[in-house]
Amino acid sequence: MREALIRPSLISANVEALHARAATPQSMLVVKADGYGHGALTAARAGLDAGATWLGTADLDEALALRAGGIDAPILAWLIGPDNALAEAITAGIDLGISSPWQLDAVAHHATKTTPATVQFKIDSGMGRGGLTEPDWPSVAVQAKEYERQGLIRVRGVFSHLSLKSTASDGAQLERFERALAIVAEAGLRPDVIHAGASVSSIRTPGRGYDLARFGISAYGFALTPEHESLGLRPAMRLSGQVIVTKRLPAGHGVGYDLTYTTRSDTTMAIVPLGYADGVPRHASSAGPVVIGDRRFQVAGRVSMDQISLDVGDYPVEVGQWAVLWGDPAEGHPSAAEWAAVSGTIPYEIVSLLGSRVPRVLA
Repeated sequence: MREALIRPSLISANVEALHARAATPQSMLVVKADGYGHGALTAARAGLDAGATWLGTADLDEALALRAGGIDAPILAWLIGPDNALAEAITAGIDLGISSPWQLDAVAHHATKTTPATVQFKIDSGMGRGGLTEPDWPSVAVQAKEYERQGLIRVRGVFSHLSLKSTASDGAQLERFERALAIVAEAGLRPDVIHAGASVSSIRTPGRGYDLARFGISAYGFALTPEHESLGLRPAMRLSGQVIVTKRLPAGHGVGYDLTYTTRSDTTMAIVPLGYADGVPRHASSAGPVVIGDRRFQVAGRVSMDQISLDVGDYPVEVGQWAVLWGDPAEGHPSAAEWAAVSGTIPYEIVSLLGSRVPRVLA
């Protein structure tokens, strides 16, 4: 009665279009957060089929799950905690993102000459989140070179992330990033991959992605800039639920918690078993768009934990019919971006919060 239809072929097509526009030798598909809700293994295979040469995850557990699923492509994981299974990740050949001096030391401690670690420096070029801050660049680079001499690690990459506040802000970050690259080179390190461009910046300024461009939400079909819109990206997820109840209500009847919706005339209410426990945002109450057949409706009243109500008037709706909350606008369905707009958030949050009790079905 609930279903998230995932189309790997659309992920592949999106990756192909993005890589062609980014004009970089290599590309990375980011599959963190279970592939932005689409299924990490499904997304990974689709991206690799489309020519992506790298995969990106946030956590080591996400990267290890890809290895367990048979993925042998290069993987970068960039969030490392003090209790993570570093030895297991090193053995699995996962590139470890280094954001602080202690992480470099911890990785070297778990590495051996027989099984050295492969790392990539994450540079805080001005975003103020994870990443090595400028005062640490020289000492970390020198220490990394020493670990390389000992045969414990190899510095394979250097990367950063842009805030996207403005062109000027991004330009200032890239200047800092270039300073970091110069310090890395002065220490005698020779990384294979340099990357700073993600979904927006790799397309907004093609050719500035260095060796590699990273694609996240755009690969799942969401156009974030006018440049993206010209690529024909298509959403790869369609969220649907079956109508499980229909009932007639008289005019003036309240609906849902706090009775925030009142029927204007005698009408039919259709109940669909998808709610905020499934990732349907409560902030979309009385606003989220839903399509049944060839007609578009809005959520009537509050989004409940397990269900939504739709005022369908006299439109003929039957139990068992499928209602589409978000999918591909090219097929007449609302987009997750529309749900994001009425919820005061971004499409990343809409798709990545899709709950585990919604089956992912491949098409």
